Amino acid sequence: MTQEEKFESKKDQLAGKTKEVGGKVTGDKELEAEGKSQGVLGKTKEKLGDAKDTVKGATESVKEKLSGNKD
Repeated sequence: MTQEEKFESKKDQLAGKTKEVGGKVTGDKELEAEGKSQGVLGKTKEKLGDAKDTVKGATESVKEKLSGNKD
C-alpha cells in the first residue's frame, strides 16, 4: 500500500467520522449515514491495501524459494 493510498484511506475515515458526529449533533440522519458510509469506505480501502501487500509479500517469497535465492 503506497503512502498516498494510506493517506486517502485515513482521510476518508476522518472525514466520515466528522460527518457522522456532525450529523448526530445536528440531528441530520442523512449526514450521519453518509459519514458512516465514508468511514467504512476508508476502512475497506485500508484492509484491501493490507491484503494486497500480504499477497505481494507472499508472491515474492514463493518466487525467491523457487529461484533458490535466500536473501
